[in-house]
Amino acid sequence: MGCWSPSAWYRRVRGVGTKAPSGRVVLLRTVRGRRRDVAVGAVLGAGHQFGEALVPVIIGVVIDRAVSDGDGRALFGWLAVLAVVYVGLSLSFRFGARAGERAAEQAAHDLRIALVRRVLDPGGGAERGHLPGELANIATEDAKRVGAVDMAVMTGISALTGLLVSAVALLRVSVPLGLVVLLGTPLLLWLGHLLSKPLERRSEAEQEGAAYASGIAADLVAGLRVLKGIGAQAAAVERYRRTSRASLGATVRAARAEAWQSGVVLTLTGVFIALVALVGGRLAAAGDITLGQLVSAVGLALFLLGPLEVFAWVNAEFAQSRASAGRIAAVLSAEPDVPPGGRALPEPVLGGLRLRGVTLGALRDADLDVRPGELLGVASTDPAAAQALLACLGRATDPEAGVVELDGVPLPELDPARLRTVVLVAAHDADLFEGTLADNLGGAGEYDRALAAACADEVARALPQGTATEVTEGGRSLSGGQRQRVALARALVADRPVLVVHDPTTAVDAVTEARIACGLREHRRGRTTLLVTNSPALLSVADRVVLLDGGRVAADGAHGDLVHGAPTYRTAVLA
Repeated sequence: MGCWSPSAWYRRVRGVGTKAPSGRVVLLRTVRGRRRDVAVGAVLGAGHQFGEALVPVIIGVVIDRAVSDGDGRALFGWLAVLAVVYVGLSLSFRFGARAGERAAEQAAHDLRIALVRRVLDPGGGAERGHLPGELANIATEDAKRVGAVDMAVMTGISALTGLLVSAVALLRVSVPLGLVVLLGTPLLLWLGHLLSKPLERRSEAEQEGAAYASGIAADLVAGLRVLKGIGAQAAAVERYRRTSRASLGATVRAARAEAWQSGVVLTLTGVFIALVALVGGRLAAAGDITLGQLVSAVGLALFLLGPLEVFAWVNAEFAQSRASAGRIAAVLSAEPDVPPGGRALPEPVLGGLRLRGVTLGALRDADLDVRPGELLGVASTDPAAAQALLACLGRATDPEAGVVELDGVPLPELDPARLRTVVLVAAHDADLFEGTLADNLGGAGEYDRALAAACADEVARALPQGTATEVTEGGRSLSGGQRQRVALARALVADRPVLVVHDPTTAVDAVTEARIACGLREHRRGRTTLLVTNSPALLSVADRVVLLDGGRVAADGAHGDLVHGAPTYRTAVLA
């Protein structure tokens, strides 16, 4: 029996243009992925329900064959049978519930792994239209709700078994009683399904509101220092208050829909049970059934309340799971920003880059050649043009027009994951992670030269335990300049054939910046390096500098020559 997993399914649908599956398909495949545990749980649950339905039947037999006749031996014999049934009930419930919980938790875990893999996929695209907090909510709450469908399926099968056993038992007691159950149960289930529709819609709105509120909260926490600096705390708090109130309203409406649905279904269930009891009572009064059979019939009618309540819960679970599954399917099936290419990397990678007619955002028909092993400075009069260049070189986005080549191979023909093993774009706002300074650097401990080149060795010496010092999330325990130096050292430790660095020294003093410029040049000697910056200290150590103006290469030469001979460059770099 093959085992389906959401991550395997994602690998099948990740291609460009693949039709996104519906939430119902996600639900179906989630159940299929854990079908063994679901089957075990369903069998044990069915056994439990079978035993529960037998209890009133056995009690009726005890009354007819032992109590009415005064047969003590028969009484003790049937009580022993009842005891064995209760032992079976206990064991089947315990192990059935364990199997169901395992299936639900494992399914939710599989979905979380698939979502994380999709979000971290080098092709990107999953985060489009979502705040980071929204994605976290989808990977937690929505995955949990979809995983719970396994437990709902298992419980629903068990409840259906209880209903069928009760119907058979009632048919043996009286055909009219059995027909009431067999005809009334499907009608009740259909009404419960209709009543779950409003809950499904409001549950979807609830999850979207909660996810958006989580996203806003995460953004506010991440930018708290900036908000305090510009005095915008009050506006930020008011924005979150409005979002939180909207989320609260959606939650209350969903809770109201769930309460209304549960209340109406419970009322219909009570009417149904009363009808069964009424028919049984009339049959007993007419002498068509014995006293024991009447007790069994009433007991079975009361027992039916449990399975029918389970069906109401299952309907509610499916309604909420369908809404969550739709949101998960939208993330898993999001088209990548850049499709994977099938061509192999050039062997060996020399590091030559070429741009021909590249247009993306502020970049307009840009042409640029970078020789293998060259240290090239790139200054820009428009920061947006620099950002577009970084996006093209790292293949975060493919150009709208033109082509970028690595050693003569167009980047769109390369898989972005493999490309990034040889081309590293070190962003200006690179984050550090929670853990030690050494953990953030990587490189299996071989980072001394990189620390020295980035002047981050001073940072390590200033910390109480050196590189073993714990760094808080986002590197907030370090100053801005310290974070920049550690991030640059991390990029140097990676030792890629091509390194693109964006404004790595904006938060350090002039003396440190000059030392970093010299260290960077020495450390990267013989390997292709692009310094995308307007810093004169960094540009001065470059073999060559180009100026992007109006989205095109407007000047090309040594830093000193451009300062004296290109007014636009002088203004951009020295102003």
